[in-house]
Amino acid sequence: MSFPKRRASAHHRPEPDPFAPAALQDLIAAPGPLLMMMEARAPWEYAAMVAASPWLKRLPVGDGHPVVVFPGLGAADMSTVPLRNFLRDRGYTPYAWKQGFNFGPRHGVLDACRDLVRHTARRHQEKVSLIGWSLGGIYAREIAKEQPEHTRCVITLGTPFAGHPRATNAWRFYEMVSGQSVRDHELVDQVRQPPTCPTTSIYSKTDGVVAWQCSINEAAPHTENIEVHASHVGMGMNPLALYAVADRLAQDPKDWKKFDVKGARKWFYRVTHHSPLQASVGP
Repeated sequence: MSFPKRRASAHHRPEPDPFAPAALQDLIAAPGPLLMMMEARAPWEYAAMVAASPWLKRLPVGDGHPVVVFPGLGAADMSTVPLRNFLRDRGYTPYAWKQGFNFGPRHGVLDACRDLVRHTARRHQEKVSLIGWSLGGIYAREIAKEQPEHTRCVITLGTPFAGHPRATNAWRFYEMVSGQSVRDHELVDQVRQPPTCPTTSIYSKTDGVVAWQCSINEAAPHTENIEVHASHVGMGMNPLALYAVADRLAQDPKDWKKFDVKGARKWFYRVTHHSPLQASVGP
């Protein structure tokens, strides 16, 4: 990836010790063939979203604030149409990224993302919520770190910001289409750090593309992890994920509270408070 490094080291990085114990995040494996096959259920998730429309329409109406949506690797704005239509129906003002297919942070991509968030915030005279699906979530998190004055909250869907980049089934495709390597350890450490605004990771243990442990925020007062039962390619139209997105967007950033799984929600959601290292060896 070509995200700019914010903390360049002044010292030469020492050679790795071949006899040192492996870091726990490096032991996380990509989802296996069975979970990859289960990605075929995405069309059923779209059907479930349509069937759940009456239930979703009962959610509180939003306050109209702007929301920028970033698509996943290899996807374009067409993939986020159901999500953006849902946001518009709930009273928000969604924006597409308008850069065609997401083939990684190639030349000009990140600058255009920065400009989009900056101009949207200025147009509305208020902070912008950022939603990123898969790789799009990395953009959302990094831009939120660069522009905290313009960012209200960040919500990611199946985004691999923790763990080793090879703990996904998409890293080879990423290197092929972006022309960039995933072996930049300094960048991996940077991406793992959350923004300072409220940050929600929505993930699935049945994700067939990204190992779920790679989507776990470290425990902090402004971070949270919400588990849903969803595929990776269908997460942006999964009714459970959409409900969680709407609930998070409705939070007052000045009085933000973590997702509550009491009552009926406990049957559909779980929250994870582990750090990425703890999650990597968790059940």
